[in-house]
Amino acid sequence: MIRYSVISLFLLLGASAACAQSLALEECRISAGPGFPGIKARCGTMPRPLDPENPDNGTIELRVAVVPALNLTPEPDPLVPLAGGPGQGAVQFYAAHFDAFEGVRRSRDILLVDQRGTGESSRMDCPADDELIDEEFSVELTVEATLACLEQLPHDPRFFTTSVAVKDLEAVRVALGYPSLNLYGVSYGTRVAQHFARRYPESTRTIVLDGVVPPQIALGPEIATEGQTAVDRLLQRCADDVDCAARFPNIAQTFAAVVAALKESPATIQVPDPSTSRPEELSFGVGEFAIAVRLLAYSANSIALLPLLISEAGDGNYVPMAAQFQMTVITLSDMLSLGMHNAVMCAEDAPFFDKATIDYDGLAASYMGTTQLDALEAICSVWPRGPLDAEFKVPLATDLPVLLLSGDADPITPPRYAEMAAVDFTNALHLIGEHQGHGQLAVGCMPRIVTQFIETASPEDLETECLRRSFIMPFFLDFSGPKP
Repeated sequence: MIRYSVISLFLLLGASAACAQSLALEECRISAGPGFPGIKARCGTMPRPLDPENPDNGTIELRVAVVPALNLTPEPDPLVPLAGGPGQGAVQFYAAHFDAFEGVRRSRDILLVDQRGTGESSRMDCPADDELIDEEFSVELTVEATLACLEQLPHDPRFFTTSVAVKDLEAVRVALGYPSLNLYGVSYGTRVAQHFARRYPESTRTIVLDGVVPPQIALGPEIATEGQTAVDRLLQRCADDVDCAARFPNIAQTFAAVVAALKESPATIQVPDPSTSRPEELSFGVGEFAIAVRLLAYSANSIALLPLLISEAGDGNYVPMAAQFQMTVITLSDMLSLGMHNAVMCAEDAPFFDKATIDYDGLAASYMGTTQLDALEAICSVWPRGPLDAEFKVPLATDLPVLLLSGDADPITPPRYAEMAAVDFTNALHLIGEHQGHGQLAVGCMPRIVTQFIETASPEDLETECLRRSFIMPFFLDFSGPKP
């Protein structure tokens, strides 16, 4: 179900949690996946009720891992990375970015809990339906695929929302005896962090929100228009750069022409399979192009490739962009749990779409069009809706220390989202990376700033001048790289 899964991307203490459980951990190794280096940890499995309000109605298993602090006498409160998606597991996320957390790990454990439905915590996923790859979007096909997905899920999808998941994290904290937690959330993980702090303020010490999703925003209606804004700024930055403008003149017009041509007629091309290198025939239309562009725009490093790939497409060479699409599909299919993703989006976002305020003209004019929103609405028309806590969509009001991180080139969570989230924060600092995309943790000196913030729990005392010297990847002028 590759097309379906990627488009759908485009979010009172229970009785069982009140009774402390024990959690035994054993030596293990974790990694970001096959071929990646292993990291020493201590791992365990914790049973949890599927429905915390009805503990006798079945159980699931949570995967828990602790990467011990380097200090032999660590601080008592660990760092808890909360992954994005929604649908990525925390273990895989941390293992892929562990070096950015090493400063924190000098004095604190890293506590990893694959959120229910992700990673190895009773993963809620469906096998891919390859037939959808060769079909144009339709509501009927999407609903059919969604119903097939629901039939294959191992558990009732209603109980995989954020409101349920934060109870799991609190239960793990109690079981391991940590007095409080330092939360780092990225993208959808920022939603989890904010809601955990709302429900369990006494269990929360500090909060880092990276690529912020404010509670009052329903993700979906603005994805395409924010993506278009980010691309417009990127292409203008190329036009303002002497070397990029000389190499790719009129790049904005080229981009618009490529989108128009692929809307008119998809290209049939031969592309090497990323796994086998064998050539495969691919129908490459505007949907595939949009997915590739959108995901490339997430990272400052891959942003640097976009003018070159757009120029190649403008000359009729779609293979480089199509290869990016194929790699994106494989990566996201392996990384994200589709069932958990839909459980979150269909309970926490789609029901709150306000059709009277949606900019349908802007969506239609964007390079992504309305397909992403149409697909999400089709999926959620048949997906069972799970429980939400009463104040879930209300901005968090807190005096806890909060560090908010944004990139001014972020195509999905722009800096204004962080300002919306922070409206009732009384002890917060918002840092914005220039020409940076989605997720700031690994940018320049940001690991050092985050480490200092968690050590001091004081946003106002942070030394942030170093961010002005953050490296910005120059545009690639050809496939050998940027100009020397």
